[in-house]
Amino acid sequence: MGDVAVGARSGHDGEEHRGHPVEPDVPVPDGAMTSGNDAAAGDEGEQQPRTASAVADGSAARPRRPRSFWKELPILIGIALVLALLIKTFLVQAFSIPSDSMQNTLQQGDRVLVDKLTPWFGSKPERGEVVVFHDPDNWLAGEPTPTPNPVQKVLSWIGLMPSAEEKDLIKRVIGVGGDTVECKGSGPLKVNGKALNEPYVYPGNTPCSVDDQGGQFKVKVPKGYIWVMGDHRQNSRDSRYNQSDRNHGMVPVDKVVGRAIVKAWPINRWGTLPVPDTFDQPGLDQQSSAAASLTAAPQGIAVAAVLPVAVWRRRRTDRSTAADR
Repeated sequence: MGDVAVGARSGHDGEEHRGHPVEPDVPVPDGAMTSGNDAAAGDEGEQQPRTASAVADGSAARPRRPRSFWKELPILIGIALVLALLIKTFLVQAFSIPSDSMQNTLQQGDRVLVDKLTPWFGSKPERGEVVVFHDPDNWLAGEPTPTPNPVQKVLSWIGLMPSAEEKDLIKRVIGVGGDTVECKGSGPLKVNGKALNEPYVYPGNTPCSVDDQGGQFKVKVPKGYIWVMGDHRQNSRDSRYNQSDRNHGMVPVDKVVGRAIVKAWPINRWGTLPVPDTFDQPGLDQQSSAAASLTAAPQGIAVAAVLPVAVWRRRRTDRSTAADR
């Protein structure tokens, strides 16, 4: 009984060697010795390969758990605030209309989006644009300053609401540097001798105001400045009524925050703020031949500077080609 138990094999082993001579055991080198489970492990390894490092640190067996929503929420809020500040600083900013001086184009309480990007690339205000600008010289003296609540302070800080501390105005550009702007009688308003057809002026208003406080004028706009007027002509303290300040009613271009491009709120008043066609009429631009030559001068200088270099390179190429031959 003991001999049978010691020498017994499984039925599978018996079938494997039945009718065949049993080959003698071949010694296996020490470096190639394997355990009895190597064959099975090899089969599993072919189906699910694992690196030594993955086995060592257990990463293959323990997949990384996703970060919880509450841990990601502060990061998302931080990213949103940074983006909002960048947009406010370089792209667009929301402003609220505080008065009726731009009726009916803009109503009190409207929210407009102001393009702040193009001025970074050298864009200057053009005639007919509605622009927001910082108070040039105490135009808003005596105007009450609203006291915002904490929510409004946060919204203004990230650019979703205008800051109550900023003294900004919104008007339409009528004249730019070099223009002559004139109001005589009740109108029409003239720029460089051309009468403007102004459909945006508040119904019932005259283009020019007949008074002795600034409504009658003829001014020459210096370079680097603009002349602005409200669309509600008889209810707007604009360039006309600030001619006694240090800029003679002009607004320095570097005070301009940007151009109002969209009425964003309320929804039923949503719309764009395009430049009226009256500012595209022929002959409105008066550019003297001297100014035109100054404009063309940089281009001529550039051509004159580049031409000798081009000729020199052409001659050098020709010499190199001749030497190769």
